[in-house]
Amino acid sequence: VQLQASGGGLVQAGGSLRVSCTSSMNLDYYAIAWYRQAPGKEREFVAIIGRSGDTYYYADFLEGQFAISRDNAKNTMYLQMNSLKPEDTAIYYCAASRIWSQLRTAYEFWGQGTLVTVSS
Repeated sequence: VQLQASGGGLVQAGGSLRVSCTSSMNLDYYAIAWYRQAPGKEREFVAIIGRSGDTYYYADFLEGQFAISRDNAKNTMYLQMNSLKPEDTAIYYCAASRIWSQLRTAYEFWGQGTLVTVSS
């Protein structure tokens, strides 16, 4: 299963952006997470959504800034990012796992990442 992340770009601080993740394979049976990796930093967990889309969890640092969702009919997952700050600049990766986990090692499949740059 290969994932494709898209929708990144350049946005001014305070702006919004939505990144998407899709696949050629059926993702209905996978929990989907978003991770991000800023320059010179470790990849960090951002958010996870369960198979049906009814359950989700966010990293503590977000404070309601982002929203994760999925449309299983379109086999697409989203991360809506609001009130963006320069420190949100990173490559954003989507990943799929058969289990609910924040651990990177639980994720079998990864997208190639999409770059989000927030200017001050």
